[in-house]
Amino acid sequence: MNLIVTQRFPDFSRRLLDRLRPMVAGKLKPGMNAYAEQLFIYCCFDREKVKALELDCPMVCIVLHGQKEVWLGDRTQVFPAGSVFVLPGGVPLDAVNIPDEANGLYVALRLDVPSLPEGIPPLSTAERLKGGEAGSFGLPLSEDLVEALCHAATTIADGTIGETIKRLRMTEVLALLRPLPEARMLFRQSLSEEIAWLIATAPSEPWSVADVAEQLGIGASTLRRRLSSEGASFRAILRRERLKAGQNAISSGASSIAAAEAAGYASRSHFSRRFRETFGTSPTGRR
Repeated sequence: MNLIVTQRFPDFSRRLLDRLRPMVAGKLKPGMNAYAEQLFIYCCFDREKVKALELDCPMVCIVLHGQKEVWLGDRTQVFPAGSVFVLPGGVPLDAVNIPDEANGLYVALRLDVPSLPEGIPPLSTAERLKGGEAGSFGLPLSEDLVEALCHAATTIADGTIGETIKRLRMTEVLALLRPLPEARMLFRQSLSEEIAWLIATAPSEPWSVADVAEQLGIGASTLRRRLSSEGASFRAILRRERLKAGQNAISSGASSIAAAEAAGYASRSHFSRRFRETFGTSPTGRR
C-alpha cells in the first residue's frame, strides 16, 4: 500500500479555513447537504467509512474540519483540515471521514465539475499519455488558488449572484488547476467531448474526421471506432457544435447570414433548416 500524507501549506491552509469555515457555520447537518448547484457540504459527527464510492463527476474537495483518508487503487492519501484535493468521477474508491478530536466535526466543502467551461480545454490524448498518473491528488496551495477557491465558493453560494458570474469564478479555479498534474483527473473527458471542444474553438473550419484525428494524435479509424463505442458520431458532434456557434452568434445580435458564416455553413437556407430542426425556431426568431 502506498501511503501519501498531503503536504501542508500552513499559511495558505489557515487563510482558506479562516475564509470558508464561517461560511458553513450554522449550516452543518449530518450527511450531504446541497448548498447551491455544484456546491455541497458534507458533515458527520462520528468516524465513518464509505466503501466503493463512485462519484457522478470529478470534484474539488476542501476539508474544513477533521481529516479524510482516501483509498484509490493502491494509493492511500490522508487529507487534514485545510487540504484541497480532487477526486475522479466513475472510479470506485474507499474513504474514511474522521471528525476533529476537539470539536467532534468532520466537514468538507465539495465543488463538482460536471463539465468544463468554455475556454478550459480537456486533456489531449498526448497529455493523457504523457507521464502517467500523478502520485498524489492533493493540490499544492498558493495565494492565487486560495483566493480563487474562496471567491468561487462564496459566489456560488450566493443566491443573488447570476449564473454568468458563478461560471466565471469556477473558470478561474480551473484555469489555475489546469497545469497541475495533481488535478489531471478533473480534465479527463470522453473522446466525443474532446472532439466537441476542438470543433468549438473554430466551428467555421471545414473539419473532417481526418483533420480532427490528426489534431488529437490518433488514427481516423480509431477515432470512428472509439466514437461508436461511446454511442456518438463525428457528423452529429460537428453539426451540434456548429449550430451552437450559430445560436451564440444570433444571441449576440448577429444577422442570420453572419451566424451561418460563423457556424461554417456556406448555405444560409441549409443553416436555417438545421437551426429550426434543432431549436424549434428560425435564426430570425420565427417559428
